[in-house]
Amino acid sequence: MTTTLTQKIILFISGATAVGIGAAILAVPIAFHATNGIALGDNTSLLSEIRAPGGALLTMGLFMLAGLLRQRLAGFSLAVGAAVFLSYGLSRCIAIAVDGWPEQGLVAAAVIELVIGASCVFGWLGWRRATGRAGLLVLLGTWGAKKVAAR
Repeated sequence: MTTTLTQKIILFISGATAVGIGAAILAVPIAFHATNGIALGDNTSLLSEIRAPGGALLTMGLFMLAGLLRQRLAGFSLAVGAAVFLSYGLSRCIAIAVDGWPEQGLVAAAVIELVIGASCVFGWLGWRRATGRAGLLVLLGTWGAKKVAAR
């Protein structure tokens, strides 16, 4: 199965976004968060807590970009993109409901995350339809069921 141009664009945008933001949070967290009016100060424990998800986001972005290099990883990469961006976007929506409206930049981030996440879902559904595969979680569940039946 060849990855469609649309899926490649989705993987590039999601991966590059995650790598870029993750790298910025990891390398310059004080400056990055200051763009939205968040003052981190010089608390080393807080900076450690902020940098860690930056590294995780950067790594997930690399997994998304891997789908561009290896077609067999495209479905996995799209699923990772959907999970990462929808979890960020939906978490921001929960934060808005619980805490109120943040700076405009963070509201815009939520919208962008939800759009990228939804795009990854549609790309993954197209991959699934074209390959006839159910996806990673279903495949793992099937494998586990076969292992249990073999006992």
